[in-house]
Amino acid sequence: MERTQTRRPTDRRLSRRGLTALSLLALTATALTGCASGKATGGDTGQATASSGGGTTTAKTGKVSIVVIGGKSDDPFFSTVKRGVEDATKLVKAGGGTVTYLGPANYDNLGPDVAKLTQTAISQNPTAILVPDWVPENQDSAIKQAIAKGITVFIYNSGGIEAANKVGAVKYIGSDDYQAGKAGGVKFAEEGAKNILCVNTVPGAANSEARCKGIKDGATSKGSSSKQLPLPSSNFGNPSAVTQAIKGALLQDSSIDAVVTIGVGDADSAASAIKQANVGSKVKLGTFDLSQSQLDRIKAGTQLFAIDQQPYLQGFYVVSMANQYLSYGVLPPQNPILTGPLLVTKDNVDKAIAGAKAGVR
Repeated sequence: MERTQTRRPTDRRLSRRGLTALSLLALTATALTGCASGKATGGDTGQATASSGGGTTTAKTGKVSIVVIGGKSDDPFFSTVKRGVEDATKLVKAGGGTVTYLGPANYDNLGPDVAKLTQTAISQNPTAILVPDWVPENQDSAIKQAIAKGITVFIYNSGGIEAANKVGAVKYIGSDDYQAGKAGGVKFAEEGAKNILCVNTVPGAANSEARCKGIKDGATSKGSSSKQLPLPSSNFGNPSAVTQAIKGALLQDSSIDAVVTIGVGDADSAASAIKQANVGSKVKLGTFDLSQSQLDRIKAGTQLFAIDQQPYLQGFYVVSMANQYLSYGVLPPQNPILTGPLLVTKDNVDKAIAGAKAGVR
């Protein structure tokens, strides 16, 4: 997954953030035009149609019907994704279309369960399915089946452009998990961390593995090191189990001076573990994704960073772009459409807190 890069990580993030901001402005303009006119004004783009199967609304109804597959209902990250989905759904409904959200009950059997959800979505005969490609070996067959039936597919949140190209989806919308991890690994090393522990509560999932690999490679590039602590996926969402596992690792290996987790719930557990192990003075904490507790700790100086992939944008972009593409053939040329990574640190935490109060961070 590593790519040749000559610019600094901060330069890359700024350029990609600018790109997605421009896409949003264009998207909003076309959405408002579409709502005002009340009718389609264009057709497919040939390239997108070739890669996505259908690319138009159903011939029977002429209305857009979108199924979004995402995380479980009590996942803090996906509650923000759903906020973006819900806001974009207003545009879909204005044109007479529908959006349905499906998610697994838990993450114990993630790949097969999401593949089943994709089959459920196919049975509803939607015009589009929007799905993360978390576990390709389980999911890709179902995704390709959807495309073969003429259903337009967008990959978002996980998998990257490689996954989207492999299955024949229109675009990838989300963060680059490997580059996000690499930025975190570099940040740790620059702040003096030498031995970083990456806690993975969903081992085998493409995005979590890419995150930990990025952490390791980023740290290594600056002379530090990182190892992974893989935990049973049943521990995801079990704060006590995750806390005890991290605490045990810290007590067993006194050389660990930084801990990074793949999600915000696990970061809260890591903070508890660091406190219980009495190593807060030497062990730095970082996490992927963002929540109020992360912001509070960054503000207080007890957490170094949070790597924000801006989930609200993922939900909003993927639904809005699918709607505009299906309705009017409108499609930004950039692929992937990146929503992150953006490191939230003490230098920009106040702006992030304002976004959290608005419900979009």
